[in-house]
Amino acid sequence: MGLFKGFYNLTSAMLSQGKRLDVISNNMANVSTAGYKTDTYTDTTFREHMLSRVGNKDKSGAVQIGPASYILAPSKLYTDYSQGALEQTGMPLDFAIEGDGFFAVNSANGTVYTRAGSFALDDEGYLCQPDGSRVLDPSGEEIYLGTDKIRADDIGAIYTEDGQLLGQIGLYVFDDTTQLQRTPEGYFTGNGAQNRQSASIHWKMQERSNADLVEQMTGMMTAQRAFQSAAEVSKMYDDLMGKAATSLANV
Repeated sequence: MGLFKGFYNLTSAMLSQGKRLDVISNNMANVSTAGYKTDTYTDTTFREHMLSRVGNKDKSGAVQIGPASYILAPSKLYTDYSQGALEQTGMPLDFAIEGDGFFAVNSANGTVYTRAGSFALDDEGYLCQPDGSRVLDPSGEEIYLGTDKIRADDIGAIYTEDGQLLGQIGLYVFDDTTQLQRTPEGYFTGNGAQNRQSASIHWKMQERSNADLVEQMTGMMTAQRAFQSAAEVSKMYDDLMGKAATSLANV
């Protein structure tokens, strides 16, 4: 029975490290993506058992040693929303948030949120994301500019070059960012968004990804070694179980 428990433990470890490698790979792939926030994978154990030390013959007076478990299971993805470095781009439709908050955009799946502020103008003159999702103002309305000959202030208000107000970029915050979910397109979804000017919006700038390439590479090498070690020991267990099965068949 002990062999099977070890095999289950190693198999779950391989699955867990594989998932961790997937998350780290995604972080590394987005190290140059504006506004990207790093994910961290965590796992947990279940069916913990208390180990006890007992005598060979006298089983009374067992002394508890500590808990042990055999199976690892995925727990949760944690997103690091810390500030990324700000980079000057000089592009008239680039905006970056310094502080807490998100841009809101009207996507095909409803209102979603992002820190990426590399905007463009669509064919109708609305401020949008590169995928065409339109940026929203503080009232949740789409922002019509009609031109990229603009200037902007630190609250996201956008003006023509001669000072006519065209609109304002909304800044939305969440009291609890842990309930946000990342979409396959890289946006965030969640409930309870509030329009609140708690940060500065910098014009002609971009927020860089907060993924640390060296840290991600170190995590990847650690996970790869753990995966390979578990795979090697798992092969040993498989060989032992095969020999045990052969011995039982010959009895």
